[in-house]
Parts: sequence; structure tokens; C-alpha cells
Amino acid sequence: MMVMRGIRRRAVPLTLAAGAATLAFVAAGCGDDNKTTSSGGGGAGGGAKTIALLLPENQTARYESSDRPLFEKNVKSLCADCKILYSNATQDASKQQSQAEAALSQGVDVLVLDPVDGAAAAAIVNQANAKKVPVISYDRLLLNSKPDYYVEFDSPGVGKLQANALVDKLKKDGKKGSLVMINGDPADNNAKLFKQGAHSVFDKSGFKIAKEYDTPGWTPAKAQSEMDQAISALGKNGFVGVYAANDGTAGGAIASMKGAGIDPKTRPVTGQDAELAGIQRVVAGEQYMTIYKPIVPLSKAAAEWAVALAQGKPVSGTNTKENNGKVDVPTLKIDVKAVTADNVKDTVVADGYWKASEICTAKYAAACKKHGIQ
Repeated sequence: MMVMRGIRRRAVPLTLAAGAATLAFVAAGCGDDNKTTSSGGGGAGGGAKTIALLLPENQTARYESSDRPLFEKNVKSLCADCKILYSNATQDASKQQSQAEAALSQGVDVLVLDPVDGAAAAAIVNQANAKKVPVISYDRLLLNSKPDYYVEFDSPGVGKLQANALVDKLKKDGKKGSLVMINGDPADNNAKLFKQGAHSVFDKSGFKIAKEYDTPGWTPAKAQSEMDQAISALGKNGFVGVYAANDGTAGGAIASMKGAGIDPKTRPVTGQDAELAGIQRVVAGEQYMTIYKPIVPLSKAAAEWAVALAQGKPVSGTNTKENNGKVDVPTLKIDVKAVTADNVKDTVVADGYWKASEICTAKYAAACKKHGIQ
């Protein structure tokens, strides 16, 4: 499950216009999120297929650094002359609606859609259904509509892993008391599932949830503000740990604690996505754990399905079904892994998701050496 790290940083060749001899290049990084960009090559005679990839936001680093370039690479490996229309909605459901309508108006053959708002995006799916364009629900479930397939991580399982890790750590350290919960965006169906999974553990753990927040847009700044409010209400010693739904919100909570004069090493904090900054905090002991979500198989499955659907071929590889309020969607559910300082080397480094040299910058060199990451 190797990720070529160069994919995360260099420009990726994108559009080869039909019948043209010149290549156009668009950076694979954040770029201009207000524009729909294309990649891939157009075949002679109009035979090339077009796949739209619509991602929800760029507050979470993985979408631009991993999901997009990996998906594009996988599609190109399967279909050299397939075109990819790419859009990032920057956490704006209305923008995503417009981006989807633009893609459908251009005659795309497949939509791969990671919704900002799973319920609101039903309108997109309905429009695609009307045009007989297959839809793959990517990472987040499209609700109350009829997508063709869904590829996801085990979202309730993520919340359970996070909560169990936090509870086990606190009990091991002999801690009792209250927790602060900083959940994700309430418009994100996955955030609701993470929260659900976490509560299934916390509610019978013996630990009290003293303060709980939902974080619009998943923004670290909002999470920091929420943690400020919690510290103000509970006092510096009024909580023993923090459930943060992802690494961005964890970073905000940790910044708040530092600002209040609280050593984050004394208050275990969860996270998710194994972002580089999150992994570095884990190695340094400032963040207790994160969740490693293997994006390689996620993007690979989505790309394989998209190419197959575009070419009118059968799709395989589902292992369950998810009910979205309207239909049971054929689904591939991918397992996730809890990562602490003790297994960074055996998870994200072993898989090539992050190189030791990327994690172990000068600031983290001593911590890396302590945990055998070199």
C-alpha cells in the first residue's frame, strides 16, 4: 500500500485536448477551488470518457494532498484517455451544487461525489439520475437519493476506536473525571457517525462529557474557540481528556490548551486522518492518537468503479450495503487503524503514507529517535 510522496507536492499533468498536440498543466495542489479543472486525455473521434471528481473541502489536508492526486493517478493508469473534471467545494454546499451542474452540462459519464452536505446533495444525485449518469458516493454517504455505489471507511468504527483509545489511556493512567468532546461538521454525515460511535463507548465508560461541541466546517480556529469556551467553563483542571474528531480540530484544541497554560501532554487528545502535523504531534506526545484511514484503497476502488461505469463494464468489490434513507447502496467498507506514538513506524511509515524524513524534521528529531522512527 505504497503512496509515492512526490504525488503530494509536484504539479500533475492534466488536460490533453482532443485532437491537439499540446499538453496543458494544472497543479495538483489546492489551486483555484472556484474553477472546475480537467485532467486526462481526449481520444480521437470523441471516444474518451469523462469522470467528474467533486470533493467537499480543503480544511482537511488529505483531500488535496492525497485523495485527488491518487484518484487521478489511478484513473490514468486504467484509462489513459479518460478525462477528469475536478472541483473542490471549499465547504460550500451551494458551490458544490453549481460545480455538479456544470459537470453534468459538460456531459460527464460518471460523478464521483464526496458531499459537503449529504442530504442537500440528493439534488445532485437526482439530476445525475435524470441524465442516466452513474454516481459513486465517495467517503461520505449521499443521503435520501439513489447513488449507484459507495466507498467508505467504517465511520462509526472510527468514533469507537478514538473513544476506546482515549478511555483506555485515561484508565491506564488512573484518571477519572470529565471529558470535552469536539465533534466535526454537523452537516457532514460522517461526523454524525463518528460522534455516534464515540458516544457508544463514552456513555458507558464512567467518564462524563462535561462540554460537547459540533464544529461547522471542521475548522481548527472554530475548534480552538470551542476549547477556549470549555476551559473557561470548566477551569484548567476541570477535564482529563479531549475527544477531537480529526487532526485539524485536535490542533485547535491543543492550541487552546497551550494558550491557557495547560500542557497537552497531560490531557490525552484524539484525532483522525493521520495528517503530517497530527502525526508529528503524536510523536511529540502533544496529541495522544490519530486514525489512519488508508486512502490508497479508497481512491483505487473509486477510480476502478468510475472507469468501469464510464466504459459500461460491471463493477465488483463491494462487501456490504448502506441504507441512505431511500435505498440500500452497494458499498465497500474499508477498515481503519488507530495510531499512537508506539506504532507510527509500523503504520503510516511502513505503508509509505509518510516518510520518516518528513515526520522527523529538526523539531521532532529527538522524539522520533525515542520511538525508533528514523
